[in-house]
Amino acid sequence: MADRPSPAPGSRADGTDGADRDGGPRRDPRITVARRELASLRSEKTIVLALLIQLFVAAFSSFLVVGLVSLYDPGAGEGFTVETAVAGDDAEDLLAAVGEVDAMDGRLYDSPETAADAFAERRVDAALLVTETPQDRYEVRVLVPEGNVGTTVVVTQARQALRAFERAERGDREAHLESRTLELPPRADGSPYFGFTYTVLVPLLLFLPVFVAGSMTVDSLTEELDRGTLELLRVAPVTPTEIVEGKLLAAAGLAPVQAGLWLGLLAFDGTAVAPAGSAFETAVGVASLLALVAAAAAVVAATGAALALVAPDRRAAQTVYSLGVLGLFGAAALSPVDPANVAARLAVGTADAATYLAVGALVALGLAALAGARVVVERHSFE
Repeated sequence: MADRPSPAPGSRADGTDGADRDGGPRRDPRITVARRELASLRSEKTIVLALLIQLFVAAFSSFLVVGLVSLYDPGAGEGFTVETAVAGDDAEDLLAAVGEVDAMDGRLYDSPETAADAFAERRVDAALLVTETPQDRYEVRVLVPEGNVGTTVVVTQARQALRAFERAERGDREAHLESRTLELPPRADGSPYFGFTYTVLVPLLLFLPVFVAGSMTVDSLTEELDRGTLELLRVAPVTPTEIVEGKLLAAAGLAPVQAGLWLGLLAFDGTAVAPAGSAFETAVGVASLLALVAAAAAVVAATGAALALVAPDRRAAQTVYSLGVLGLFGAAALSPVDPANVAARLAVGTADAATYLAVGALVALGLAALAGARVVVERHSFE
Protein backbone atom coordinates (compact mmCIF):
# COMPACT_ATOMS: atom_id res chain seq x y z
CA MET A 1 0.00 0.00 0.00
CA ALA A 2 1.49 3.32 -1.05
CA ASP A 3 2.18 6.00 1.53
CA ARG A 4 -0.15 8.93 1.60
CA PRO A 5 1.57 12.00 0.18
CA SER A 6 2.20 14.84 2.59
CA PRO A 7 0.19 17.99 2.02
CA ALA A 8 1.94 20.97 0.59
CA PRO A 9 2.56 23.93 2.90
CA GLY A 10 -0.63 25.90 3.32
CA SER A 11 -2.90 23.12 1.99
CA ARG A 12 -5.12 20.79 4.01
CA ALA A 13 -4.43 17.12 4.36
CA ASP A 14 -7.98 16.07 3.45
CA GLY A 15 -7.82 17.74 0.07
CA THR A 16 -10.58 20.21 0.84
CA ASP A 17 -10.26 23.77 -0.30
CA GLY A 18 -12.08 25.79 2.30
CA ALA A 19 -15.49 24.07 1.98
CA ASP A 20 -17.37 21.61 4.14
CA ARG A 21 -18.11 18.16 2.79
CA ASP A 22 -21.72 19.16 2.23
CA GLY A 23 -20.57 21.91 -0.10
CA GLY A 24 -21.26 24.82 2.26
CA PRO A 25 -18.73 27.50 3.18
CA ARG A 26 -16.18 26.34 5.71
CA ARG A 27 -15.49 28.32 8.87
CA ASP A 28 -11.99 29.77 9.00
CA PRO A 29 -9.99 27.25 11.05
CA ARG A 30 -7.91 30.05 12.55
CA ILE A 31 -11.03 31.42 14.23
CA THR A 32 -11.80 27.96 15.60
CA VAL A 33 -8.28 27.59 16.96
CA ALA A 34 -8.40 31.07 18.50
CA ARG A 35 -11.70 30.30 20.25
CA ARG A 36 -10.24 27.06 21.57
CA GLU A 37 -7.20 28.90 22.90
CA LEU A 38 -9.29 31.51 24.68
CA ALA A 39 -11.51 28.82 26.20
CA SER A 40 -8.45 27.00 27.56
CA LEU A 41 -7.20 30.10 29.41
CA ARG A 42 -9.41 29.23 32.37
CA SER A 43 -7.08 26.36 33.22
CA GLU A 44 -3.97 28.59 33.14
CA LYS A 45 -3.77 29.78 36.74
CA THR A 46 -0.79 32.07 36.14
CA ILE A 47 -2.51 33.94 33.33
CA VAL A 48 -5.78 34.18 35.25
CA LEU A 49 -3.89 35.59 38.23
CA ALA A 50 -2.19 38.17 36.00
CA LEU A 51 -5.57 39.23 34.62
CA LEU A 52 -7.02 39.58 38.12
CA ILE A 53 -4.07 41.72 39.23
CA GLN A 54 -4.52 44.02 36.26
CA LEU A 55 -8.25 44.22 36.97
CA PHE A 56 -7.56 45.18 40.58
CA VAL A 57 -5.04 47.86 39.57
CA ALA A 58 -7.41 49.39 37.02
CA ALA A 59 -10.49 49.25 39.25
CA PHE A 60 -8.78 50.89 42.23
CA SER A 61 -6.41 53.14 40.31
CA SER A 62 -7.23 56.33 42.22
CA PHE A 63 -6.49 54.73 45.60
CA LEU A 64 -3.26 53.19 44.31
CA VAL A 65 -2.10 56.47 42.81
CA VAL A 66 -2.65 58.31 46.09
CA GLY A 67 -0.77 55.67 48.07
CA LEU A 68 2.14 55.15 45.69
CA VAL A 69 2.65 58.84 44.98
CA SER A 70 2.72 59.57 48.68
CA LEU A 71 5.57 57.08 49.07
CA TYR A 72 7.99 58.81 46.73
CA ASP A 73 6.58 62.34 47.06
CA PRO A 74 5.36 62.92 50.63
CA GLY A 75 4.45 66.49 49.73
CA ALA A 76 1.60 65.09 47.67
CA GLY A 77 -0.03 63.63 50.75
CA GLU A 78 -1.37 65.25 53.86
CA GLY A 79 -0.38 64.91 57.48
CA PHE A 80 3.28 63.91 56.91
CA THR A 81 6.21 66.22 57.66
CA VAL A 82 9.94 65.50 57.61
CA GLU A 83 11.44 67.24 60.64
CA THR A 84 14.94 68.34 59.60
CA ALA A 85 17.81 69.71 61.66
CA VAL A 86 19.92 72.37 59.89
CA ALA A 87 23.31 73.61 61.10
CA GLY A 88 26.70 74.84 59.91
CA ASP A 89 27.98 77.57 57.62
CA ASP A 90 25.28 79.50 55.76
CA ALA A 91 22.68 77.49 57.66
CA GLU A 92 20.13 80.30 57.31
CA ASP A 93 20.04 79.99 53.52
CA LEU A 94 19.82 76.22 53.76
CA LEU A 95 16.99 76.56 56.27
CA ALA A 96 15.16 78.82 53.81
CA ALA A 97 15.63 76.20 51.09
CA VAL A 98 14.17 73.55 53.39
CA GLY A 99 11.17 75.79 53.95
CA GLU A 100 10.46 75.81 50.21
CA VAL A 101 9.88 72.05 50.17
CA ASP A 102 6.39 70.80 50.92
CA ALA A 103 6.02 68.46 53.89
CA MET A 104 9.47 69.44 55.21
CA ASP A 105 10.03 71.48 58.39
CA GLY A 106 13.50 72.81 59.26
CA ARG A 107 14.95 73.53 62.71
CA LEU A 108 18.08 75.64 63.10
CA TYR A 109 20.75 74.32 65.50
CA ASP A 110 23.79 76.09 66.91
CA SER A 111 26.34 73.60 65.59
CA PRO A 112 26.59 70.49 63.44
CA GLU A 113 27.31 68.47 66.56
CA THR A 114 24.06 69.41 68.28
CA ALA A 115 22.13 68.76 65.06
CA ALA A 116 23.76 65.33 64.72
CA ASP A 117 22.89 64.56 68.35
CA ALA A 118 19.26 65.50 67.72
CA PHE A 119 19.18 63.11 64.78
CA ALA A 120 20.84 60.32 66.76
CA GLU A 121 18.27 60.77 69.53
CA ARG A 122 15.47 60.65 66.92
CA ARG A 123 14.19 64.09 67.78
CA VAL A 124 14.34 64.89 64.06
CA ASP A 125 13.92 62.75 60.95
CA ALA A 126 16.99 64.07 59.13
CA ALA A 127 19.90 66.47 59.48
CA LEU A 128 21.56 68.75 56.92
CA LEU A 129 25.04 69.88 57.96
CA VAL A 130 26.65 72.48 55.68
CA THR A 131 30.38 73.30 55.65
CA GLU A 132 32.24 75.94 53.61
CA THR A 133 35.45 74.62 52.04
CA PRO A 134 38.69 76.60 51.46
CA GLN A 135 37.72 76.74 47.77
CA ASP A 136 34.67 78.82 48.73
CA ARG A 137 32.28 75.96 48.10
CA TYR A 138 29.61 74.41 50.26
CA GLU A 139 29.49 70.75 51.16
CA VAL A 140 26.32 69.40 52.73
CA ARG A 141 26.34 66.25 54.81
CA VAL A 142 22.94 64.57 54.95
CA LEU A 143 21.93 62.29 57.82
CA VAL A 144 18.91 60.10 57.10
CA PRO A 145 17.41 56.93 58.65
CA GLU A 146 19.13 53.74 57.58
CA GLY A 147 17.50 50.62 56.25
CA ASN A 148 13.78 51.39 56.41
CA VAL A 149 10.96 52.77 54.30
CA GLY A 150 11.46 56.24 55.73
CA THR A 151 14.89 56.44 54.13
CA THR A 152 13.46 56.76 50.63
CA VAL A 153 10.94 59.36 51.75
CA VAL A 154 13.49 61.51 53.58
CA VAL A 155 16.09 61.27 50.81
CA THR A 156 13.53 62.42 48.26
CA GLN A 157 12.65 65.48 50.32
CA ALA A 158 16.28 66.25 51.15
CA ARG A 159 17.16 66.15 47.45
CA GLN A 160 14.54 68.79 46.73
CA ALA A 161 15.89 70.98 49.54
CA LEU A 162 19.44 70.71 48.20
CA ARG A 163 18.28 71.67 44.73
CA ALA A 164 16.56 74.75 46.14
CA PHE A 165 19.74 75.61 48.09
CA GLU A 166 21.88 75.25 44.97
CA ARG A 167 19.53 77.44 42.98
CA ALA A 168 19.69 80.16 45.65
CA GLU A 169 23.50 80.03 45.85
CA ARG A 170 23.84 80.30 42.08
CA GLY A 171 21.68 83.39 42.15
CA ASP A 172 23.65 84.98 45.00
CA ARG A 173 27.04 84.41 43.38
CA GLU A 174 26.06 85.58 39.93
CA ALA A 175 26.95 89.20 40.78
CA HIS A 176 30.58 88.22 41.53
CA LEU A 177 31.19 86.59 38.15
CA GLU A 178 32.99 88.38 35.33
CA SER A 179 30.52 87.13 32.74
CA ARG A 180 26.78 86.84 33.09
CA THR A 181 25.42 83.33 33.45
CA LEU A 182 22.37 81.98 31.71
CA GLU A 183 19.16 82.46 33.60
CA LEU A 184 17.77 79.35 35.19
CA PRO A 185 14.32 78.29 33.99
CA PRO A 186 11.49 78.92 36.41
CA ARG A 187 10.58 76.11 38.73
CA ALA A 188 7.64 74.08 37.47
CA ASP A 189 5.23 72.76 40.07
CA GLY A 190 3.66 69.78 38.34
CA SER A 191 1.16 67.45 39.93
CA PRO A 192 2.78 64.16 41.01
CA TYR A 193 -0.56 62.41 40.57
CA PHE A 194 -0.70 63.48 36.95
CA GLY A 195 2.83 62.32 36.20
CA PHE A 196 2.49 58.99 37.98
CA THR A 197 -0.87 58.17 36.40
CA TYR A 198 0.07 58.84 32.79
CA THR A 199 3.75 57.87 32.78
CA VAL A 200 3.59 54.79 35.03
CA LEU A 201 0.08 53.48 35.64
CA VAL A 202 -1.41 53.77 32.14
CA PRO A 203 1.63 52.27 30.30
CA LEU A 204 1.74 49.50 32.90
CA LEU A 205 -1.88 48.54 32.30
CA LEU A 206 -1.49 48.78 28.53
CA PHE A 207 1.65 46.69 28.15
CA LEU A 208 1.10 44.01 30.79
CA PRO A 209 -1.35 42.27 28.41
CA VAL A 210 1.38 42.39 25.77
CA PHE A 211 3.75 40.37 27.95
CA VAL A 212 0.94 37.94 28.77
CA ALA A 213 0.22 37.48 25.05
CA GLY A 214 3.77 36.40 24.27
CA SER A 215 3.99 34.10 27.27
CA MET A 216 0.67 32.51 26.35
CA THR A 217 1.90 31.84 22.81
CA VAL A 218 5.15 30.26 23.99
CA ASP A 219 3.36 28.02 26.50
CA SER A 220 0.69 26.92 24.05
CA LEU A 221 3.04 26.01 21.21
CA THR A 222 5.67 24.29 23.36
CA GLU A 223 2.92 22.24 24.99
CA GLU A 224 1.58 21.19 21.58
CA LEU A 225 5.07 20.24 20.41
CA ASP A 226 5.83 18.37 23.63
CA ARG A 227 2.65 16.30 23.34
CA GLY A 228 3.14 15.75 19.64
CA THR A 229 -0.34 16.99 18.79
CA LEU A 230 0.91 19.24 16.00
CA GLU A 231 2.08 16.16 14.11
CA LEU A 232 -1.53 14.97 13.96
CA LEU A 233 -2.34 18.00 11.85
CA ARG A 234 -0.90 16.23 8.82
CA VAL A 235 -4.10 14.16 8.64
CA ALA A 236 -6.48 16.87 9.90
CA PRO A 237 -8.40 19.42 7.81
CA VAL A 238 -6.17 22.23 9.02
CA THR A 239 -2.57 23.20 8.33
CA PRO A 240 0.16 23.89 10.90
CA THR A 241 0.30 27.45 9.63
CA GLU A 242 -3.39 27.94 10.39
CA ILE A 243 -2.92 26.46 13.85
CA VAL A 244 -0.09 28.85 14.71
CA GLU A 245 -1.92 31.81 13.20
CA GLY A 246 -5.00 30.92 15.24
CA LYS A 247 -2.92 30.89 18.41
CA LEU A 248 -1.39 34.23 17.47
CA LEU A 249 -4.85 35.64 16.80
CA ALA A 250 -6.01 34.60 20.26
CA ALA A 251 -2.95 35.98 22.04
CA ALA A 252 -2.51 39.21 20.09
CA GLY A 253 -6.26 39.83 19.87
CA LEU A 254 -6.78 39.44 23.60
CA ALA A 255 -4.27 42.18 24.48
CA PRO A 256 -6.18 45.17 22.98
CA VAL A 257 -9.43 43.81 24.44
CA GLN A 258 -7.83 43.79 27.88
CA ALA A 259 -6.35 47.24 27.31
CA GLY A 260 -9.75 48.60 26.29
CA LEU A 261 -11.29 47.16 29.44
CA TRP A 262 -8.59 48.70 31.64
CA LEU A 263 -8.99 52.10 29.95
CA GLY A 264 -12.73 51.89 30.51
CA LEU A 265 -12.21 51.15 34.20
CA LEU A 266 -9.77 54.06 34.48
CA ALA A 267 -12.32 56.40 32.91
CA PHE A 268 -15.02 55.05 35.24
CA ASP A 269 -12.67 55.68 38.17
CA GLY A 270 -12.27 59.33 37.15
CA THR A 271 -9.01 59.17 35.17
CA ALA A 272 -9.45 60.89 31.82
CA VAL A 273 -7.94 58.98 28.90
CA ALA A 274 -6.99 60.85 25.71
CA PRO A 275 -8.91 64.00 26.68
CA ALA A 276 -9.52 66.31 23.72
CA GLY A 277 -11.74 69.09 22.50
CA SER A 278 -14.23 66.74 20.86
CA ALA A 279 -15.52 63.21 21.26
CA PHE A 280 -14.11 62.32 17.84
CA GLU A 281 -10.58 63.33 18.82
CA THR A 282 -10.89 61.34 22.04
CA ALA A 283 -12.07 58.31 20.07
CA VAL A 284 -9.09 58.65 17.73
CA GLY A 285 -6.74 58.80 20.71
CA VAL A 286 -8.24 55.71 22.34
CA ALA A 287 -8.24 53.83 19.03
CA SER A 288 -4.58 54.72 18.56
CA LEU A 289 -3.80 53.39 22.03
CA LEU A 290 -5.51 50.10 21.22
CA ALA A 291 -3.72 49.90 17.86
CA LEU A 292 -0.43 50.48 19.67
CA VAL A 293 -1.16 47.63 22.08
CA ALA A 294 -2.26 45.32 19.26
CA ALA A 295 0.92 46.05 17.30
CA ALA A 296 3.15 45.43 20.32
CA ALA A 297 1.26 42.22 21.12
CA ALA A 298 1.69 41.05 17.52
CA VAL A 299 5.45 41.62 17.68
CA VAL A 300 5.82 39.88 21.02
CA ALA A 301 3.49 36.97 20.20
CA ALA A 302 5.13 36.37 16.81
CA THR A 303 8.54 36.40 18.48
CA GLY A 304 7.30 33.92 21.06
CA ALA A 305 5.90 31.63 18.36
CA ALA A 306 9.19 31.61 16.46
CA LEU A 307 11.13 30.87 19.66
CA ALA A 308 8.78 28.01 20.56
CA LEU A 309 9.35 26.38 17.18
CA VAL A 310 13.11 26.84 17.27
CA ALA A 311 13.48 25.85 20.95
CA PRO A 312 10.54 23.53 21.75
CA ASP A 313 11.65 23.00 25.36
CA ARG A 314 9.15 24.97 27.43
CA ARG A 315 11.53 26.21 30.11
CA ALA A 316 14.25 27.18 27.66
CA ALA A 317 11.77 28.93 25.37
CA GLN A 318 10.26 30.91 28.25
CA THR A 319 13.71 31.95 29.47
CA VAL A 320 14.82 33.11 26.04
CA TYR A 321 11.47 34.82 25.52
CA SER A 322 11.65 36.72 28.81
CA LEU A 323 15.21 37.90 28.19
CA GLY A 324 14.41 38.76 24.59
CA VAL A 325 11.32 40.80 25.46
CA LEU A 326 13.20 42.69 28.17
CA GLY A 327 15.94 43.47 25.68
CA LEU A 328 13.40 44.46 23.04
CA PHE A 329 11.59 46.90 25.32
CA GLY A 330 14.89 48.19 26.66
CA ALA A 331 16.05 48.96 23.13
CA ALA A 332 12.67 50.53 22.33
CA ALA A 333 13.02 52.80 25.36
CA LEU A 334 16.17 54.27 23.79
CA SER A 335 14.54 54.84 20.41
CA PRO A 336 12.53 57.90 19.31
CA VAL A 337 9.40 55.71 19.12
CA ASP A 338 9.47 54.42 22.68
CA PRO A 339 6.05 52.70 23.07
CA ALA A 340 5.72 53.88 26.68
CA ASN A 341 6.24 57.53 25.70
CA VAL A 342 3.89 57.18 22.75
CA ALA A 343 1.24 55.66 25.02
CA ALA A 344 1.71 58.43 27.59
CA ARG A 345 1.31 61.18 24.98
CA LEU A 346 -1.82 59.56 23.60
CA ALA A 347 -3.28 59.05 27.07
CA VAL A 348 -2.57 62.63 28.13
CA GLY A 349 -4.08 64.01 24.94
CA THR A 350 -0.94 65.75 23.66
CA ALA A 351 -0.32 63.53 20.64
CA ASP A 352 0.99 65.22 17.50
CA ALA A 353 1.68 64.05 13.96
CA ALA A 354 4.93 62.39 15.04
CA THR A 355 3.04 60.39 17.69
CA TYR A 356 0.54 59.02 15.19
CA LEU A 357 3.39 58.33 12.77
CA ALA A 358 5.07 56.28 15.50
CA VAL A 359 1.86 54.30 15.99
CA GLY A 360 1.74 53.62 12.26
CA ALA A 361 5.36 52.47 12.28
CA LEU A 362 4.68 50.08 15.16
CA VAL A 363 1.62 48.68 13.39
CA ALA A 364 3.75 48.06 10.29
CA LEU A 365 6.33 46.34 12.49
CA GLY A 366 3.61 44.14 13.97
CA LEU A 367 2.41 43.07 10.52
CA ALA A 368 5.98 42.33 9.48
CA ALA A 369 6.48 40.22 12.61
CA LEU A 370 3.36 38.17 11.85
CA ALA A 371 4.55 37.64 8.28
CA GLY A 372 7.94 36.55 9.58
CA ALA A 373 6.33 34.08 11.97
CA ARG A 374 4.35 32.61 9.08
CA VAL A 375 7.56 32.05 7.12
CA VAL A 376 9.15 30.31 10.12
CA VAL A 377 6.13 28.02 10.48
CA GLU A 378 6.05 27.08 6.80
CA ARG A 379 9.75 26.22 6.84
CA HIS A 380 9.54 24.26 10.08
CA SER A 381 9.40 20.46 9.94
CA PHE A 382 6.78 18.99 12.27
CA GLU A 383 7.90 15.41 11.75
